Amino acid sequence: MDVLDDSIVPEHAHDVKQEAREFADEYIAPNAQEYFDAGEYPHDILEAGQDAGLVAQDIPEEWGGRGFDLPQLLALTEEFYRADAGIALTLQLASFGCEITYEYGTDEQCEEYIRPVAEGEQLSGLAVSEPETGSDLAGVQTRAEKDGDEWVINGEKYWIGNGVEADWITLYARTGDDEDNRYGNHSMFIVPTDTEGYDAEHIPEKMAMRASKQAHIEFDDCRIPEENLIGAEGAGFWMLADFFNHGRIAVAGHGLGMAAAAIEEAWSFTHDREQFGRTINEFQAVQHGLADMLMDFESARALTWRACNKVETDDNAGYWAALAKTSATEAAVDIAEQGMQFHGGRSVLNERRIARVYRDARIPVIYEGANEIQRNLIYRQAP
Repeated sequence: MDVLDDSIVPEHAHDVKQEAREFADEYIAPNAQEYFDAGEYPHDILEAGQDAGLVAQDIPEEWGGRGFDLPQLLALTEEFYRADAGIALTLQLASFGCEITYEYGTDEQCEEYIRPVAEGEQLSGLAVSEPETGSDLAGVQTRAEKDGDEWVINGEKYWIGNGVEADWITLYARTGDDEDNRYGNHSMFIVPTDTEGYDAEHIPEKMAMRASKQAHIEFDDCRIPEENLIGAEGAGFWMLADFFNHGRIAVAGHGLGMAAAAIEEAWSFTHDREQFGRTINEFQAVQHGLADMLMDFESARALTWRACNKVETDDNAGYWAALAKTSATEAAVDIAEQGMQFHGGRSVLNERRIARVYRDARIPVIYEGANEIQRNLIYRQAP
C-alpha cells in the first residue's frame, strides 16, 4: 500500500520526491530500529544524505545548495519521515536556521557560514526555546548586549537540535526592553560553537526520535563580533515568524510521513493476522477503523499541500501554516493510536515499527509551536 503517491505533488517536485524515496528505502528504513534502540546520532546516514544532495539543499544555488523550494522540501520530508522520524529529523536539522542567514544576512555571512553547510562540511543549529520559555517568543530572556565592537551573550537555551554537534548556531536573543514594542526587543545572531562561554550538553534520553539529539546550552559572557548580527537589530521576532511559517509546512510533512507509516503497518498487519478463522481485515469494525485512518490522512494531506502553496505565495501564510501543522500532526497521533489498537498486544513491543511511530508522533504536536498556540494563530488570522 502506498498512500504517499505523487498525484497531489507539483510536477517539478516529482524528481526530488523519487530521490528521497530511494534514499529513504536504502539508508533510513533499514537502520531505523537500530538507531532508535541505541539512541545514537546517525553520522553515517547524515554523510550519505549529504553525498546524495538531499541534506541542506533548500540553500540557494549561489551558496552551494540546490535551491529546493517549499513544495520540493515537503515532498522530500514526507518520504524521509515515512521511513523514520528520528533519522529524518537529524537530516533536516543539519541546516536548521540557515534560512534566516541566507534570507536576511550579508553575502560575507553566507560565504563563511552557509556555503560550508550546503557543501556538507559543517552543521548548523537554531537556538530559540529556553527552559522557562517555549512558544512565547517575545518573552525569551537570553540576552545579547553590545560592548564596543562585540556582543556579549548570557543566558540558556533548551531543546536545541545540534546544540552539541553544530559548528555554529543561529541564536535568538533579547537586545531591548521596550514595553511598548514587545515584538521589537529581540535579534538574531550567528554564534560559532567553539566560542569561549558557549557550553552545551545533550539532554538525557528521550522516549522518541532517539536518533536526533537536542541540547541544553549555557552562555556565560559569550563574546561574538558585531558583524555576527543577522539583519537589523530588533528584527528577530519578525524573522522567526516568517521562518516558522515555512517550518510548519515541513512539520506538517513530518506528520504526514509518520501517518503514512502507521497506515502501511496497520494495513499489512490486519490483512495478515488471523482471528476466528479469518484475517481481521474482514471484520467490519476493522474496515471502519482503516477507513477512518485513510480519511484523516487524505484530509490532512490535501490541506497541507494547499497550505504549502499559500505559504509559498505568501497568501495569509501564518494562518495556512498553522492549519497544516495542527491538522497533519494530530492526524499522525490519531492514526498511530488506531494502528496500535489493531496490533493488539504486539503493539507495545519495541521491535514493532508501529510502536516507534506511535512514540515519535507525539513529538511534532509540541515542537515548532505547540498546537494549542497554533489554534490561537488560526483564530486570530482567520480571513
